[in-house]
Amino acid sequence: MTEFKEDWTIQSAMEILRHQTVDSKIWTEAVEWLLLYGPPEIKSLLQQAAGIATSEEFPELQAKAFTGDGEPCYNIADIAKALGIPEEEAVEILAEKEQKHGIRCRVDEQETKKLQ
Repeated sequence: MTEFKEDWTIQSAMEILRHQTVDSKIWTEAVEWLLLYGPPEIKSLLQQAAGIATSEEFPELQAKAFTGDGEPCYNIADIAKALGIPEEEAVEILAEKEQKHGIRCRVDEQETKKLQ
């Protein structure tokens, strides 16, 4: 968890985002770092961009509820189907992210607010 945080700075992550020919894996790591540790205004912009990209690239993927903070919550089976991977693999990827970063990606249904 601490190791990933120390791998980047705001400056290095932003330089990667601006670079036009950077490797997609490095670009993804920079975005992930900014979402976890970047300033609130950059996190907000990235979250907005992610929402737009999700709705354009995966129009069938719809949020089932929202957290108290307004973050969309998706069904893991729906995510796996949209990505064309087994549900077990999607669960495993989320578990790895949670462990790697010391964060919680999955929420209990009781912690969410349903769409009206």
